[in-house]
Amino acid sequence: MEKKKKERKYTAAAIKKDLKRNYYLYLMVLPLLAFFIVFSYAPMVGLLMAFENYKPARGIFGSDFVGFKHFVDFFQSVFAKRVIRNTLVISFLQLLIEFPVTIIFALLINEMKENLFRKGVQMITYMPYFISMVVIAGIIVDFTKSTGVIGAALGALLGKPVNVLADPKYWRPMYIISDLWQGLGFGSIIYIAALAGIDQELYEAAAIDGATRWKQTLHITIPGIMPTIIIMLILRVGMLMSVGADKTILLYNAQVYETADIISSFVYRKGLEEFNYGYSTAVGLFNSVINFALLVFTNHLSKKYSETSLF
Repeated sequence: MEKKKKERKYTAAAIKKDLKRNYYLYLMVLPLLAFFIVFSYAPMVGLLMAFENYKPARGIFGSDFVGFKHFVDFFQSVFAKRVIRNTLVISFLQLLIEFPVTIIFALLINEMKENLFRKGVQMITYMPYFISMVVIAGIIVDFTKSTGVIGAALGALLGKPVNVLADPKYWRPMYIISDLWQGLGFGSIIYIAALAGIDQELYEAAAIDGATRWKQTLHITIPGIMPTIIIMLILRVGMLMSVGADKTILLYNAQVYETADIISSFVYRKGLEEFNYGYSTAVGLFNSVINFALLVFTNHLSKKYSETSLF
């Protein structure tokens, strides 16, 4: 008992000493803590709306409690299967196409020896990421309508006018291709940074042993950035149910709901267009819980089999 008291006393003294020594550092952390408390933790009180028949006039604590009614209504509705399916399909396409293509692009950039050409390619591929989503959506609309470049090209191939945004079968390819175009360069930055940290002497030793560039990539480059790839994969799987709503809302219409309507766009319509706040909060909460479960599960598997994890 006395030993535990001494340990607690020592710990308290150590903390007090550290606070005194690093007073200004802790002071600098306060704005960051305030940001997360105000914008991340305090709004979580709004999750109560998922279990209420929320009325703005009565407030969160004055609205009638309805339990899991909104969750039951969602899963019994005709929309649940559609929005969950579309969200998962688009997310898996992003994971299977965009994730590896971004890594391959970073590897190709790393192999470029001409510095000027390399910087030019990086600048061109980074630019779309910094363009406003509204502008990006406008470009996509102009290019994919029946008189646009892409619409006219498809029309010439198929022998009839094609409005890509009004045809459900073209929605997902259009979404993935435009997403890849917009985020390819920026998404490769973290992998390029990881590649820069690989010891160059390993390549020199491999070259002396007669290893080709392909073998160097397989046995040095990829293993060197594997921890980064695993961390990014964990984060990506943790966002499997969170397809971005901005582009979908700006581009979709009732004609393509069958393949374009996702959970986030459904929440937007229910909450901000139909003012059904409790219902939309319940759907959003379901989405967040699934994402959290996927993140924890993926992190556990990664920690078990690769010794790389977030926590």
